Amino acid sequence: MRASLLQIAVDPDESVDSRRRRVASLVRRQQGADLVVLPELWPVGAFAYDSFADEAEALDGPTFDAMSGAARDAGVWLHAGSLVERDPEGRLFNTSLVLSPAGELVRTYRKIHRFGFDRGEATLMNAGAELVTVRLPEVTLGLATCYDLRFPELFRGLIDAGAELLVVPAGWPARRRAHWTLLAQARAVENQAYVLACSTAGTHAGVEQSGHSIVVDPWGEVLAEAGTDEEVLTVEFDPGKVAATREQFPALKDRLLGLAPPPLR
Repeated sequence: MRASLLQIAVDPDESVDSRRRRVASLVRRQQGADLVVLPELWPVGAFAYDSFADEAEALDGPTFDAMSGAARDAGVWLHAGSLVERDPEGRLFNTSLVLSPAGELVRTYRKIHRFGFDRGEATLMNAGAELVTVRLPEVTLGLATCYDLRFPELFRGLIDAGAELLVVPAGWPARRRAHWTLLAQARAVENQAYVLACSTAGTHAGVEQSGHSIVVDPWGEVLAEAGTDEEVLTVEFDPGKVAATREQFPALKDRLLGLAPPPLR
């Protein structure tokens, strides 16, 4: 299986519409990949809190339109990162979109753990409440977003629901990059699953981004890692390694404690 992580630089001098067109062009260039992954809130910037309300859109809005055409033209499964969703009731969510090679929207995931404590995303957006998996022809994806990476119980729930590949788009700040790498490897090792973690590059809203998108295998080995600039990170891997790892070292069978996961859809 071939996956491409598009580590997008969010430049405050580039308009959202221009960035949509540019990212759509990058997606179209990934013909031959099975899965393409974009970062969190790349249309507006994960820390551009003042722009969230103005740039919020419906699920079938301009970001979906641009990504749908790009996925169809490239013939890829596309995790289109996340956008600021405004639902019919006017509420805002940090919502990820997964599109099929036909350009159809097959799943959405609303970020459960919002970052910011008593400000920013935590006060401006509503929390999601459902774990989401997506079955691809070769592997089942488990969806999470950025700050979710710090909450291992979410990933246990995804594994219990059949996830073999954990996809984590992010807008992770550079000052905590060491945590980003450590947590991505920890989630892979403890769940014996692949982790594809795609972050942003550049600086937006005054916050330098970590970059360093990373692909980790079920043993915790880093298969590929980006630098700090905008970059396409492409890696080939064997989805069958998940089952093999769990068979060779069946630690998950020895679990004695656990919490009931949120509803799965």
